[in-house]
Amino acid sequence: MKRLILCAAVLVALPLCAQETFPRNDVKDPRPGLFAFTNATVVTDAQTTLSNATLLVKDGKIEQVGTNISVPKGYAVYDLKGKYIYPAFIDLASHYGLPEVQRQRGGGGFGGAEQIQSNTKGAYNANQAIRSHYHAADEFTLNGKTAEELRKAGFGAVLTHKPDGLARGTGAFVTLGETTDNQVMLRQKAAAFYSFNKGTSTQNYPTSLMGCIAVLRQTYLDAEWFASQNPRPFADNSLEAWIQNQRLPQIFEANNWMNILRADKLGDEFGVQYIIKGGGDEYKRTK
Repeated sequence: MKRLILCAAVLVALPLCAQETFPRNDVKDPRPGLFAFTNATVVTDAQTTLSNATLLVKDGKIEQVGTNISVPKGYAVYDLKGKYIYPAFIDLASHYGLPEVQRQRGGGGFGGAEQIQSNTKGAYNANQAIRSHYHAADEFTLNGKTAEELRKAGFGAVLTHKPDGLARGTGAFVTLGETTDNQVMLRQKAAAFYSFNKGTSTQNYPTSLMGCIAVLRQTYLDAEWFASQNPRPFADNSLEAWIQNQRLPQIFEANNWMNILRADKLGDEFGVQYIIKGGGDEYKRTK
């Protein structure tokens, strides 16, 4: 059986050369990372496969790929005859590198003590489930064991976020390398995430799907009004973040075909085109 070689798995393992702001407690190798993978079968996309191709890598990035490429002087050459190089997958709904969401006891309107107001300390939204101020990049740290498992499954990068709340803040786009947190993070704020699940909020409201939709609608309206105020009448870190996050791709976790329709209707109302994550039962709505 021919051994498969994942291009991204090779690349993420290579050190990047750039200006450094961290002290090094070893001898630094100033040589650039120059690698040439020759005689490989390279799948560049779903329609294109190159035979006996060469792939050049410089400083951890693909420099060139093709069938008639001469290897420049100074490159370390690896003969991959009989082997394949594939593009890696990207997981756009990952929780990689983030702490597990911890469910809290009490509140929520399910037998616990009644909680009307938000208990989030600071100048944040009146509803705990609006977490647009959260940024996954602030908590991310790489996990070598999990990264290796994902690379073996064919993944080279992930968009990681915390699945908590109606507005979940932003996700970070990271590679599955094992260098440092600073080097694997490609984009700190890559997308904004939403759902109809209030998550760990212990606040009583909302307690229904209708209420969750109402909170999101009201937050859109509040943000529109808040953005029009100059100067701001008060501070609200959640609304400020919500406004800024609208510039990013908007990803909505719907989980079932009916919620997909609800999310789409919500987006249409406020001129937002969601990227929707379904639940696998979309076949139930074929028309």
